[in-house]
Amino acid sequence: MGETLIGESFHMGCGGKGSNQAAMAAKLGAEVTIVTKLGRDPLGEITIRNYQKLGIDTRHVHWDSQSFSGVAPIFVDDKGNNSIIIVPGANMALTCEEVAEASEVIRGADVVVCQLEIPIEATKETFRLAKAADVLTILNPAPALTLPDELFQLSDIVVPNEVEAEALTGLSVSNIQEAEAAAITLRSRGARACIITLGEKGALLVDKEGPYHVPARQVHVVDTTGAGDAFVGSLAYFLGAGQRLRTAVTNANAVSSVSVTRVGTQVSFPSRKEVEHLLV
Repeated sequence: MGETLIGESFHMGCGGKGSNQAAMAAKLGAEVTIVTKLGRDPLGEITIRNYQKLGIDTRHVHWDSQSFSGVAPIFVDDKGNNSIIIVPGANMALTCEEVAEASEVIRGADVVVCQLEIPIEATKETFRLAKAADVLTILNPAPALTLPDELFQLSDIVVPNEVEAEALTGLSVSNIQEAEAAAITLRSRGARACIITLGEKGALLVDKEGPYHVPARQVHVVDTTGAGDAFVGSLAYFLGAGQRLRTAVTNANAVSSVSVTRVGTQVSFPSRKEVEHLLV
């Protein structure tokens, strides 16, 4: 506390977990619609233009003149590890009524993905609409919060990282065996499957078929920022394309491994052509 440090570089780009996951799916070729809220400020304008550049449907992007657009300052060390401070801003002003306006899109989707950077009630409303139409739901419980069982019961797949899994279960997640125990605990709350992303240890899926561990690919790590979002966004894409869950996890792991070899978040996400040779 109180110390001033000198950094080596600075980059600014569009982000937010939902935005990142939408960008990743869009880069792979998915048809993506985002439901969110932005502030009437320069960052909001940059964000909407970025969605449009990526081909993301922005019909359900709402605007708030009272709040600033959400931001997330990210600090990356020399080994590529990151720490993030999230300031949600207008994200937390998204209402259940605004979510309901997108009900036709939600009910018509192959996959619906939510995170915890909007109000929990808005997330629950989204999943209620999706489940009523038998749409696959993926919850990325980040940043980790105390969650009601109803949200797990509405989630087909829950995808936390190690830190989030520990926060949600109270269990240590320092190795594959501990991750399996945490995933079983999260499944017991109602989710059909749990996938814990484990950084350099890959990813662990636990579903009704049992545990399935996908080791990390050996790559030169430059920046881990957004790797979890690359995983979730590509997982949604592959499942929407009809792949089995274990195949989708394997391919999502490969896609996210490419993202850590580059600086930044969305700019580090690969296109379908760039990862075609890595997919099974």
